[in-house]
Amino acid sequence: MIHSIDHSAISVPDLQVALDFYCDLLGFEVEKESGWPKGASRVDRLLALPDSAARVVMIKLGETRIEVFEFESPVPASRPDSLRVSDHGITHLCLRVTEIEEEYARLVEAGVEFNSPPLDVGTSICAYGRDPFGNVIEFRQLAG
Repeated sequence: MIHSIDHSAISVPDLQVALDFYCDLLGFEVEKESGWPKGASRVDRLLALPDSAARVVMIKLGETRIEVFEFESPVPASRPDSLRVSDHGITHLCLRVTEIEEEYARLVEAGVEFNSPPLDVGTSICAYGRDPFGNVIEFRQLAG
């Protein structure tokens, strides 16, 4: 029986830049740091990646957890800058917020790029922005 999503994961080219964004700017906290060197055959088998090596940090905000990977090996392929939320695959993370207008202004001041200011879509007010690596993050405030 499946109960819930435990965490999502993001592979990034620079772990420190990711932690600066997700922890310092968005308020996540480091829960656990780990990783593995080349030659960890069980991890290679689990991930289907020969000779893999990575640094990993699990970050947490409330009940939301994100596992952030920086792979040393194999060399990761870059994600196209043109990836849209309509393209197949996992397209965005959604973070629940309050006082969305103030949060939007704070994040814009910090350099976060958004598609538009927060928009009322009926059941919520939302804004779509991107992390330093181009991953889409939705900031959502429930209506009412």
